[in-house]
Amino acid sequence: MYSGSNVFAQIIKHAPKRRFDGLVKKYKGDHKTHKFSCWDQFLCMSFAQLTYRSGLRDIEACLKAQPQKLYHMGILGNPTRGNLSNANQKRDWRIYAEFAQILISEARKLYQDEQPFSVDLDNTVYALDSSTIDLCLSLFPWAKFRKTKGAVKIHTLLDVKGLIPSCIFITDGSVHDVNILDKLIYEPGAYYIMDRAYIDFKRLHNIHKSLCFFVTRAKKNFDYRRLYSAPVDDMSSVCSD
Repeated sequence: MYSGSNVFAQIIKHAPKRRFDGLVKKYKGDHKTHKFSCWDQFLCMSFAQLTYRSGLRDIEACLKAQPQKLYHMGILGNPTRGNLSNANQKRDWRIYAEFAQILISEARKLYQDEQPFSVDLDNTVYALDSSTIDLCLSLFPWAKFRKTKGAVKIHTLLDVKGLIPSCIFITDGSVHDVNILDKLIYEPGAYYIMDRAYIDFKRLHNIHKSLCFFVTRAKKNFDYRRLYSAPVDDMSSVCSD
């Protein structure tokens, strides 16, 4: 546990606490809170994510197995199941949403010199897709998907060069993938790779008007007319342009 707490502390050390405190102050996250701060909540939930805890009871049991080690992890509050439940229910979610964007921007800086993407491009390349997570409809009636089935969708915009998510949207399962194109703030000059579920001419034209590029797959009933072609180098990997 001692070595584990030290490893956790070293990981959390990279999280800019001053900026987190600024968000807490902005949204009054610690208002009338004395024993379990927003930072305590963030540390507990981060620990739960990193150690694959299955629920609040599991988080409490693991953290309180050796309570003398909590100080080394930076947890000053009492991580009981009740405190965690109240914090998760009542704290302003925008604190953690905006802090996540801060952490993503920091992570992208660390990976900016790595080039796992095989195509040599100076511009940013994004991949957009969604994953459906099935839920029990009787326990999560808000997670609309089908008449007898519940689900949520996680829509992820991934920076392909650094393999870092740029943004994540969580919706109920009934939201079609193409609607996420309305929520994105496009980066001029960037490339957006997506599958055929995102084909909507008006929305794709908005990407074009934002001075971006998109790559997608054609549907079987795709009705189009080629306006012009460009010559292709036979030695390149491009089949046609």
